[in-house]
Amino acid sequence: MRHCIIFSALLCCIATAETNVKIMSFNVRYGTADDGPNHWDKRKDILVDTIKQYDPDVVGTQECLDFQADYVVEKLNDYRWFGVGREIACDGEHVAVLYKYKKLAPIDTGNFWLSETPDIAGSISWFSACRRMVTWARFLDLETKESFYYFNTHLDHKSEPARQGGAKVLRDRIAKLPEGAPVIVTGDFNAVAENSDAYSILTGAGLLDAWKIASECVGPNCTWSAFAAPNESANRRIDWILTRGPIAASKCETVTFNKEGRYPSDHYPVFAALTIGAEAKAAQNSTSRPERQFVRKGTRFSRS
Repeated sequence: MRHCIIFSALLCCIATAETNVKIMSFNVRYGTADDGPNHWDKRKDILVDTIKQYDPDVVGTQECLDFQADYVVEKLNDYRWFGVGREIACDGEHVAVLYKYKKLAPIDTGNFWLSETPDIAGSISWFSACRRMVTWARFLDLETKESFYYFNTHLDHKSEPARQGGAKVLRDRIAKLPEGAPVIVTGDFNAVAENSDAYSILTGAGLLDAWKIASECVGPNCTWSAFAAPNESANRRIDWILTRGPIAASKCETVTFNKEGRYPSDHYPVFAALTIGAEAKAAQNSTSRPERQFVRKGTRFSRS
């Protein structure tokens, strides 16, 4: 009888296992840009310190060149990275994914391009100014043995048809995954959240905006920085973290970390603390949960 009770307790623990994961989306600004005082060599250690400060388990980068990803993992030994360049020869800018290899294992990875022929490397469509792509993985949490799918992307900065087309390619790929599978998407979408077709395409397919569902939101409603302090009145949240499936968000933050007014990139990274598990999702959806908390310039307020 005692063995049956212990076995039942173990089954209960397995059934209610939850996976906590910290996610960051970070447009790092390509490292060969002629940015004068904001050149990569002059800000790379601020960028490393930003990641170190928030300690994410996964960082989805945009505009990342291979030497930039190499520098980060050299300085932060808990991380490894994968990805390819977006050009025909798979060189150039990456949407590189950095991850904590002692916590997560990428048991499957891949890439596809945001075009009418997504499986052809370097393909381009819809008058896109640049080739655009997605790097994805299925991660296994080495402690809980739970897995989730992760997609990282960067939509075009000029062509609206390319942004819409790219969002549809991403939407359709996610739709092929097993129903109910946990999915996390990060990216610089070059489209304003809640006020763009790309946002409507993705959220209309069941993806949820972590900024909208998180119990606590911190920072400005703008992720474009131009290497400067945030304009608190601006509404330009173009970098998002989206989720699908049994995932709850306890916090989402527009990160304005800087050192003496020096910023790590021309975008503010976005950070989210997520919990994967049906019970966590149910608790967040409960009508009895506390009001959402927003923090702007250190002032906390509630909003439904």
